[in-house]
Amino acid sequence: MSIRLLDIHHGHNFRDLGGYRTQDGYTLRAHKLIRSGRLNELSERDLQYLADYGLRVDVDFRSPKERENAPDRLPAGVTYDFDPVLETDETKVSQEATELRATFATDPLAGFKNMLNVYANLVNQTHAQAAYRRFFDQLLANDAPDAALLFHCTAGKDRTGMGAVYVLSALGVDPLTIRRDYLASNQSLAAQRLKNLDAVRANGGSDELLASTRSLGRVADEYLDVALLAINREFGGMAQYLRDVLQLTRDQQRDLRRLYLE
Repeated sequence: MSIRLLDIHHGHNFRDLGGYRTQDGYTLRAHKLIRSGRLNELSERDLQYLADYGLRVDVDFRSPKERENAPDRLPAGVTYDFDPVLETDETKVSQEATELRATFATDPLAGFKNMLNVYANLVNQTHAQAAYRRFFDQLLANDAPDAALLFHCTAGKDRTGMGAVYVLSALGVDPLTIRRDYLASNQSLAAQRLKNLDAVRANGGSDELLASTRSLGRVADEYLDVALLAINREFGGMAQYLRDVLQLTRDQQRDLRRLYLE
């Protein structure tokens, strides 16, 4: 499995999901499905790159406050859909250092436990479920042959990560490839993660705060496993979750495969 990083100079974790194989031998089309982190820092050069790449739809999973503080920059003509998965940024990736210090300065496991709770909420909260259903509506409407849809949050790893888990599952990609795509955010965000840790050290952050900052700034098998365990135990498995919770019909899954596979 190869990761297709986009050549974005002022943004993080921009990846084309094209090239992944399904279990029945099909391949995801390139220039159709992009996952990323925030778009507020994109340069004019980056905007032109995305326009030339075929970007036509932007689905923003961030909270209202995140959008207000860092609105997306987009090429002309791109349709913007604000689709907040969580009502606030429970992942804490958009919080300032002072806010993190107040919450995570005394317990080295606080960040880790926070992320486990986030992933349970991404599966169980009705607000999140409705947002991911809306995401599938946008995917189904993206029927122009050369039109790319981008979905993102702030870091492009948690809310975006679960969005990728759902769409790749619906398309028939095998669970190991889906997990590897999820974990690839650690590589894509490595430089940003080190920068965040250096900032904590420079401001006299405790060892406990450093440990939580590491947990908040990465993805982990344990995080994804919390989500998948909830899906399996409470809803009967991924196929049932897509059908019964996200209300994805058999005809819609067939349409998704027609649009995104070759």
